[in-house]
Amino acid sequence: MATEEKLNNEEQIQEEANVDQTEETPQQNETETTEQEETPEVEVDPLEAAQAEIAELKKQILYKVAEFDNYRKRVIKEKADLILNGGEKVITAILPIMDDMERALEQMKKADDVQAVVEGVELIQKKFMGILEKQGVKPIETKEAEFDVEIHEAVAQFPAPTPEMKNKVVDCTLKGYKLNEKVIRHAQVVVGI
Repeated sequence: MATEEKLNNEEQIQEEANVDQTEETPQQNETETTEQEETPEVEVDPLEAAQAEIAELKKQILYKVAEFDNYRKRVIKEKADLILNGGEKVITAILPIMDDMERALEQMKKADDVQAVVEGVELIQKKFMGILEKQGVKPIETKEAEFDVEIHEAVAQFPAPTPEMKNKVVDCTLKGYKLNEKVIRHAQVVVGI
């Protein structure tokens, strides 16, 4: 009897489960149909859709062209400002040297001691080179250096005093300078042959 009751209970549970499934299915179907009914499909003409998309793309292109034109004008203005005022930092740094030179010239007119004048000019020259070095300017070393066409300009050739001086700089007639490792003036040198 206990087995019969178990079988009946199991059958009853299965029937209830089937009833629950069948009850859920119509509810799901009802929500699906209401969703479909709520969003009615509108027939869209493909030609109208394409024309609307083209109009939108044209609008976007016009915005991008205007934005690029504004950018181009801004860059041109910034370049012009940089060209006009780019040397301001260097000139501001050099102005104290100009003041020192004016004072030195006044003292030279009054000075009796030439050695004091020379020392004053040397101090001004050292100060000036210090400012140039801060700006990235460095002199090109030429004393007994190997001749290099990248940094030297040969203005004359001279017989080398020793065999070791062949193809080396014998004398420098005009100093050369680099700005941040770029040659801005080649050193004019006499080369030993």
